[in-house]
Amino acid sequence: MPLAEGEWNLSYSSNGIYPSASVTFGTFQTGYYLLDPYEITYGDADVGDTPMPRRDGVRLGQDYRTTATITFEIAVDTVDAAPTLLGRHGANLAAVSALGQAWDGEAVRRLFGTPAVLRTTQGGRARRFYGRPRKFAPAASRLTRQGHTPVVANFLSLDGIAYDDTEQTLRVDLVPPPHRGLVGPLTTPLRMTGTGATKVPGEAVILGTRPTWPVITIYGPIAQPACEVVGKWKVALDLTLKAGERVTIDPRPWALTVLRNGSASVAGNLTRTSPRLPDMRLPPGRQDFILRGSDVTGLAYMTVAWRDAYAYL
Repeated sequence: MPLAEGEWNLSYSSNGIYPSASVTFGTFQTGYYLLDPYEITYGDADVGDTPMPRRDGVRLGQDYRTTATITFEIAVDTVDAAPTLLGRHGANLAAVSALGQAWDGEAVRRLFGTPAVLRTTQGGRARRFYGRPRKFAPAASRLTRQGHTPVVANFLSLDGIAYDDTEQTLRVDLVPPPHRGLVGPLTTPLRMTGTGATKVPGEAVILGTRPTWPVITIYGPIAQPACEVVGKWKVALDLTLKAGERVTIDPRPWALTVLRNGSASVAGNLTRTSPRLPDMRLPPGRQDFILRGSDVTGLAYMTVAWRDAYAYL
């Protein structure tokens, strides 16, 4: 569901007895408005510098980015929830409890590598972060009995990258559609018009300011399937998919999986020439995808899904 301008939404799925959550805050309409603007704090880089022996200075090494923390000062407001002091007090305690339950994130923090999603709309841009809710600190306030409690809460973004909230999807067939030729009468000069004049099968245009992660799903029947990004990399699998079977390659930092039919890991079937999963990113610009493999039916295809990535909102 799209968010209104200035709203934020924290969500994650249920896990056994631990419930899911979806709480929206940030504006007066939500009942949880911001006392101060949100703050995004980026962590220090993990630098690989080493001292120069018997010389001034250092030798620059490989540096790695750490996480980012998004901090909110939230006003939990139930002043208009009831006509009596007791009613406003009870409503405020219930609202703080509901927000704290969502921020506790027990359903995701008990699962290794599983993130929550923090979505927002700022300046008309719909973005999302992946990570986990962390600090939740309601302030001791005399105004709580009146229906107002300030809360400080933060969210840890695992990579500090803002992703487009809309996922892009591309379908690529193994066998291109048959060439139908030209139908007369023809006139000169010949010109190509329509969508085929500007876009070819397998072409994706990656927007954003940072490289992003593709999620590749290959559908059988196909033997020795491979996904090639022309001029970038080629990932291949030493296996055979029957009709109705699929394999999904998900290199996102919180996934890092190669799953057959959504459950069985086949990461060991990646060929030695395939790139490492952390290296399977797509830079902004035009990228051309090709599905390779053996299939006599011509029914095999793959889908590529991605979200454009930004260094800031």
